[in-house]
Amino acid sequence: MAEARQQDWIGRTETRTGCLTADLAGMLAGALGHDAAPLPDIAPGAPMPPLWHWAAFPEFVPIAELGTDGHPRLGGFLPPLPYARRMWAGGRLRFEGGFSIGEELHKRSEILAVDEKQGATGPMVFVRVGHRITGAAGGLIEEEQDIVYLDIPEKFTPPRKLPPPEAPGFDERVVVNEARLFRYSAATYNAHRIHYDLPYAREVEKYPALVVHGPMQASLVMEAGLRHVGGAPRTFRFRGVHPMFADEDMRLIGTRTEDGALELCTGTPSGHQCLQARLEVA
Repeated sequence: MAEARQQDWIGRTETRTGCLTADLAGMLAGALGHDAAPLPDIAPGAPMPPLWHWAAFPEFVPIAELGTDGHPRLGGFLPPLPYARRMWAGGRLRFEGGFSIGEELHKRSEILAVDEKQGATGPMVFVRVGHRITGAAGGLIEEEQDIVYLDIPEKFTPPRKLPPPEAPGFDERVVVNEARLFRYSAATYNAHRIHYDLPYAREVEKYPALVVHGPMQASLVMEAGLRHVGGAPRTFRFRGVHPMFADEDMRLIGTRTEDGALELCTGTPSGHQCLQARLEVA
């Protein structure tokens, strides 16, 4: 796509209505549950755990409209960029109030920026999408998502490995296996094949193993942070720094900062970070 055509996508909007039903909440609870986290109340009217709105707006795209990777084909709301790999690289959220299980939600999305850059493995394009999610009871989330598009390499070359904090405030372990990845994909209606199709992940996208969802990592580490410090989320930002694979368990790591925020990360038992985050609470 020419540069001028890419920029034509900036300002494009869409609106949707959604709901995290009790059944969907149960599916998420089953995907995210682990020994250190108590099972949340998932009855209709119960408070919706933060970030669970990501499952409230599934894209009911027919099979014929999926790409070979399992994602919906580009060219509808998102620009049709000529790159075979698409990833959710990070995001930023601001919270006011909260939502409830079963509450009707409204989302307005807008393409905020389309930026082409040169990375270590070649050209890539970052698409920044803004979302405004409101609930019937007055809750609000303002969110920006960074989606990166790039070519699939001939072989997997891992990014630089960053060591986790040496003396964190907490360090929990979550069992990662194919069942957890499948459950999270099902709960979020995510058919991206790198999370459940091992031959595709290895042979086509050149990953060494199944890839753990970035949003699942963000949800798990945010829940751990809130459980350790209390309060309600005010802001949360995160970014992936290294793929996490299903051949190792997940560490949830957090350290309280002098200004009262939490510096968070997910990591591996072999000793590197995968997703970095910062949480501020009210």
